[in-house]
Amino acid sequence: MMNECIGSGRGRLPQQSYEQAPFFQSSAMRAALLIQRWYRQYVARLEMRRRCTWNIFQSIEYAGEQDQIKLYNFFGFLMDHFTPASSERNLISHIFRKNEICRDAEWERYFCYKSIEVPDSYNGPHLTFPMTFCGVSKLVEAFKHKQQLHARYVLQLLGETWRLLRILPNISQVAACHTKEITICGDLHGHLEDLLLIFYKNGLPSSEKPYVFNGDYVDRGKNSLEILLILFGFLLVYPNDVHLNRGNHEDHIVNLRYGFTKEVLGKYRMHGKMILKLLQKIFSWLPLATVIDHKVLIVHGGISDTTNLDRIARVDRHKYVSALRPPKSTHHAVNGSKTPTMNNRNTELVESRRRVCSLTHHSSAPAHGHDIPRRSLHSVPMSSQLNWSVEEELKRRRRLAGFDQSYGELQKSDSDSDPESGETAETDEHEWKQIVDMLWSDPMPQNGCIPNEVRGGGCYWGPDVTEEVLGRHNLQLLIRSHECKQEGYEFCHNRRVLTIFSASNYYEVGSNRGAYIRMGPDLVPHFNQYQASRTCRELTLRQSVGWTERSALRALREQLFVHKSDLISAFQEFDANKTGMISLRHWASATERVLNLGLPWRVLRPQLVSSTQYGMVDYQQWIRELSITEPKLEISDNSILETMYKNHSNLETIFRIIDTDHSGLISFEEFRQTWKLLSSHLNTEISDEAIADLAQSIDFNKDGSIDINEFMEAFRLVDLSAHNMSLSQEL
Repeated sequence: MMNECIGSGRGRLPQQSYEQAPFFQSSAMRAALLIQRWYRQYVARLEMRRRCTWNIFQSIEYAGEQDQIKLYNFFGFLMDHFTPASSERNLISHIFRKNEICRDAEWERYFCYKSIEVPDSYNGPHLTFPMTFCGVSKLVEAFKHKQQLHARYVLQLLGETWRLLRILPNISQVAACHTKEITICGDLHGHLEDLLLIFYKNGLPSSEKPYVFNGDYVDRGKNSLEILLILFGFLLVYPNDVHLNRGNHEDHIVNLRYGFTKEVLGKYRMHGKMILKLLQKIFSWLPLATVIDHKVLIVHGGISDTTNLDRIARVDRHKYVSALRPPKSTHHAVNGSKTPTMNNRNTELVESRRRVCSLTHHSSAPAHGHDIPRRSLHSVPMSSQLNWSVEEELKRRRRLAGFDQSYGELQKSDSDSDPESGETAETDEHEWKQIVDMLWSDPMPQNGCIPNEVRGGGCYWGPDVTEEVLGRHNLQLLIRSHECKQEGYEFCHNRRVLTIFSASNYYEVGSNRGAYIRMGPDLVPHFNQYQASRTCRELTLRQSVGWTERSALRALREQLFVHKSDLISAFQEFDANKTGMISLRHWASATERVLNLGLPWRVLRPQLVSSTQYGMVDYQQWIRELSITEPKLEISDNSILETMYKNHSNLETIFRIIDTDHSGLISFEEFRQTWKLLSSHLNTEISDEAIADLAQSIDFNKDGSIDINEFMEAFRLVDLSAHNMSLSQEL
């Protein structure tokens, strides 16, 4: 009996059990490996779906930015080449003019807040000036509880901000020390909940807790103005510890398309126009960069191979009210040549449409300073050259020394630097290029510097450019924003370039985290990530990916739907026998050619094409299955509807430009002019009858005017495939 057991004592296993132990261990190991392999494949599939989703969002976003710049370039063409009396030029000329009110002696009276009374019924925050930490803290609490600041206080706060900004240098210098860390925030884009979460986690700005905010405070989100008022309030209280850089969205032209103009007018119907004019001036005075301890450069977009910080420190940044508009040069007859006449303007207009390139980089080759269009100084009278240089140098010295300017000096300097004056110096083109590159550029992994044709502005710069520019200025790190990152931050260029993005859930709930940086005297960045949405924090990884994926596919289906005529024409090129069927390869090729989004269409095919037959796609059926609803209006010309869907954002931008009184209403005649301007931009013909038919169909109350917001909302597309889907229906 004793032989049946090994050893003696209680707890010993039978010999058979010992013989089977290796088998059980081996099985358990194999099971663990199978589970591990399955999990890795599962996570890899989710990651692939997430990256695909990200590419969709980013491609559509950048395509919109490129459309915005192309439209603005078209407006610039009208300004440069059409006669002042032409109707097309008159429609949009006011967005290019220098703000006359800001150069007028009545400036202070126009923006005076004292005539605006605060009624007893007002229950929002009351501000006192000079601003105090307590006052700004109360403002933060009020906005947290969705209270609105009275227009009197808004104008007063903005006026004080303008007075401070115009004495600040172009490049702010910040010193790190052992007793306090510097906090650096990226794009906020109207996401007030993200700013409040940063303050909750990191503390409010103070002399012991300095902050650098790196631009793009406005647009896309619904609380852009509240963010500006909070940041301006802290800037007034702590001008040496709160630093605000300008972003590419601090531009009144960009605001027309991406929502900030609409937000301000919606919140302040009576004084909104005045607020926007003052903000237009403030944006032009925001500093362009911040440098920490002469070693870390913080700029919104990036750099190029021509970036020169010494030159940037000397530019008159307030001249560039919109960074999208280059300084205007006058046209002179040279060797018998003439300025363009109306006979050849149409040819030039067509040629300008064909060029899809960056604002400042006009060729596919690496950009160089000598490629920039120049104007000879010999065409400017010598007296004006001397007068310009002396006055500008005096003004720079006063500003850098921290002295305020008298109003008389400000009026003269603004007038002298008017881009419409036709007396632009040769250096203005170089200055403009420097500013656009700082606001619009993105890094790329390859060496070199090429036009940023994806966004339409700035450049793509490589690691070699980073090394050269940082080395030339004795810098060790470039911190920039401008690009949404899934984790809220990302290193590139051998960790010499760091992107920080602070707006979480930028594209959709769960699409990305937000982040901010804390940096001490060792200048080593430490990251803090967050999700401002409680809903997102409660989702599993699978739910989060599924949620954002559906949103991206919905946006992509809308893009496909509005290009359906172009898609069908492209498909028919591969369908010589008119069978209605094409291969998946041809489907993917034609779709990319029409939309030009740079997406992996064959990877996306299972999400976009419900069924195929032997690798063939029934493209007519596929178009019908996109599940997009259209407004039910009796319009004889359906082509005008498709044109409107395809150019929805451009149309809204033109509407808001033509609506000069910001009433939100336009007349039938203004509606007709809008469509004529759009048709000129698109080089298509839209008849007056079709425009009148459309106008009559949407004038619901028959008062002869059209509400812009109601019109744009009435023609908003709805994706039926996702309309009734809830979170509980997750995969």
